[in-house]
Amino acid sequence: MRIGILGGTFNPPHIGHIYAADEVRKALNLDKILFIPNNIPPHKQMPKGSASTSQRLEMLKIMLKDYVWAEVSDIEIKRGGASYTVDTLSELKKNKEYEEIFFIMGTDMFLSFDENWKEPEKICSLCSIAVIAREKNQKEIILQKEKFLKDKYDVKIEVVSFKALEVSSTEIRNGEKKMIPKEIDSYIRKNRLYLTLD
Repeated sequence: MRIGILGGTFNPPHIGHIYAADEVRKALNLDKILFIPNNIPPHKQMPKGSASTSQRLEMLKIMLKDYVWAEVSDIEIKRGGASYTVDTLSELKKNKEYEEIFFIMGTDMFLSFDENWKEPEKICSLCSIAVIAREKNQKEIILQKEKFLKDKYDVKIEVVSFKALEVSSTEIRNGEKKMIPKEIDSYIRKNRLYLTLD
């Protein structure tokens, strides 16, 4: 089975997450996308008034319930502590069904991968990397980084280009409703989330 891994805070999950995952799935002929919410993001402070860990997990399950190719995993939440990709991939590799794992990342994460991530060399030994290239003007710098990482870590990298959906989690937390499913909007209102954000 060829699977994609899409991690993040999902605070809240939105249509952009589904769209990006589906584009990568189709481009790379993946069998499934695992959506993995962080327990504690190691490089990012969660805004005040954010959804709790269990609420972010629940919203993901609600949003993805009708997508047969999508699965929500609580592997990082169960593990506890700060969520590091290398630890998650090490656990997932124990599942013999997963013949090939593609870790999905955006351009910014990709360009800083070897500098900011924990054990990038080990990550590259555990998975292939799928880069979402949404900005046409970044194509050259992505290709340069791709060559650098392939030479340094002998990693398989797939660059997937598609027209981006303009979605901002910050705007959604501040009340923008266009890019979230109705069920998620209802959940946010019912649980009075994001009301105390700065």
